Amino acid sequence: MTHATESRIPSDAENEVVQLCSELIQIESVNTGDLATIGDGEALAAKYIQAKLDEVGYETTYLESIPGRGNVICRLKGADPSRGALLIHGHVDVVPANAAEWTVDPFSGAIQDGYVWGRGAVDMKDMVAMTLAVALDFKRRGVVPPRDLIFAFMSDEEAGGYYGAIWLVENHPELFAGATEAISEVGGFSISLDETRRAYLIAAAEKGVAWATLKASGTAGHGSMTNSDNAVTRIAAAVTALGSYEFPIVRTATVDAFLAAMTRLTGVEFPDDDLEGSVSKLGGIARIVNSTLRNTANPTMLNAGYKMNVIPSTAQACVDCRVLPGTEDSFRKLVSEIVGPDVQIEWVWNPPLEVPFEGALVEAMKAALLSEDADGTAIPYMLSGGTDNKIFATLGIQGYGFSPLRLPSDLDFSALFHGVDERVPVDALTFGTRVLDTFLRTC
Repeated sequence: MTHATESRIPSDAENEVVQLCSELIQIESVNTGDLATIGDGEALAAKYIQAKLDEVGYETTYLESIPGRGNVICRLKGADPSRGALLIHGHVDVVPANAAEWTVDPFSGAIQDGYVWGRGAVDMKDMVAMTLAVALDFKRRGVVPPRDLIFAFMSDEEAGGYYGAIWLVENHPELFAGATEAISEVGGFSISLDETRRAYLIAAAEKGVAWATLKASGTAGHGSMTNSDNAVTRIAAAVTALGSYEFPIVRTATVDAFLAAMTRLTGVEFPDDDLEGSVSKLGGIARIVNSTLRNTANPTMLNAGYKMNVIPSTAQACVDCRVLPGTEDSFRKLVSEIVGPDVQIEWVWNPPLEVPFEGALVEAMKAALLSEDADGTAIPYMLSGGTDNKIFATLGIQGYGFSPLRLPSDLDFSALFHGVDERVPVDALTFGTRVLDTFLRTC
């Protein structure tokens, strides 16, 4: 056996990650959020991963929460069993894609123009492929990491994790026994500071996901008659009020740390009286950062009525709310005040997450990045979306977004998530695989 501090991953493993990513993309593991239309793509993707892991000698556990919703987990024993295990997790599901809008078939996994193309390329079959490539190489070479590593590949993250991480945590917590820390999406990617320097953003916080279903009742009647108790009017007014409301800016520790680091690295100041305008100078990443300065509530669906000339007795709307750490109670109260007493709210909560950007694990991330990019600097940031790290936090596992990628300066990375022509640079995949290899040997 080789010791975990020896030489970096070999070039054949770096090459393997590109093919793994392409093949994973070709498995149409689309999560529509509707059980009637999802199919068995997630199970096929999980079984593909399981077969690769089994082939090199891992003892894998494959579980389906319900038919077609596959999850696979395995563990690699480390040198020091007294240390807490590190969980490396990713999701195999992807959001739908409209092929008519794409330059390539979104499920082709095409390798062209220096990129791997397709739905899931950055969210998050790139990290799944990098994790799998390193896990396979470690087993083949007999690498013993410094601590136990738990590799978990799960379904349903794109619809809340109910048939993936949540189901596993509630029904099979023993699979994660001893885990104290975790890494997953979305972090460790680079933004260019100038022609030679890059900052690598590690997610040390995530906004909470709060899905609100607004419901209004009224008096049913004929569409030709006056009606002062119209449920559609009531829900429309509530949606307009909430969707157009500008929530106040809230300063959080992680965002403040990010802004302080950017000032140090670039000289850009972020004054309170023009905070969002100053953030907008940061380029593509501003789309994410500005979303972490305040709570948001975006209406996404409306549902009312069944016939043109019938006033329905009920109407409802769905609102995707994203909530900053420490503001959950005040946010709920404010939303209730905005929509008014005549509209009921049903909440589905996945709370925000914020962890310290310090300690041995963070230092290992920084060192692994520097080993491949001496001009790089790792800094914390807050993810405006959510990941399964929130779910594993209920087991006391401290999770970070660390899926390392060195990106071209002209690539609008944040726009690729759930976007058209989603793709990941081949060079970024091989870079990330080397970084991940070094990190897992030294974590």
